[in-house]
Amino acid sequence: MPVTTLKLPAELKQRIAAVVEGSGQSMHAFMVRAVEEETRRAELRRAFHADALAAREEAFRTGLAHPAAAVHAYIRSRVNGKRATRPKAKPWRG
Repeated sequence: MPVTTLKLPAELKQRIAAVVEGSGQSMHAFMVRAVEEETRRAELRRAFHADALAAREEAFRTGLAHPAAAVHAYIRSRVNGKRATRPKAKPWRG
């Protein structure tokens, strides 16, 4: 495994030490897990952003989109355990 040096402010290092104390986990393991989790979240944000841009492009290309009220009603029904018909895309250009 490649070695990386990480310089931490003293206050942060103390906070990490306090968190891992008595947990049976080393500071190193805690930091690796924290970096891994933040990396996963950043990757998810990046994918979400890419999906949003693709959806926007499709909406501009086709002129179709799902009305917000219909989407909200669909989600409410699903959350309440009811069957629901997916909303249909409609023209949004005037």
